[in-house]
Amino acid sequence: MARKLSALGHPVRLAILRQLSERDACCCKDIVGRLDLAQSTVSQHLKVLVDAGIVVYAPDRQRSRYSVDRRSLVQFARTFEAMLGRCCAESACGGGVED
Repeated sequence: MARKLSALGHPVRLAILRQLSERDACCCKDIVGRLDLAQSTVSQHLKVLVDAGIVVYAPDRQRSRYSVDRRSLVQFARTFEAMLGRCCAESACGGGVED
């Protein structure tokens, strides 16, 4: 959970995720062209997303194909929602922590 939240906490990685979610799969070069970032920068961000289990990497001849791991994201969203539900329920009862 923490790794996914950390990976999603960077605006460039969110932009990459948006790009990937619009297609079944694409290569790093496709993302570089749409975000106007250096290939090395995009590659580093993709690695973080892959390591967090949000994006899937698959070699395809001389290219690397990336796609959103939709199943993983759905599970993450459900877990996060359940956690927030417990947190908010405790807060409503006066047992939560205030910021």
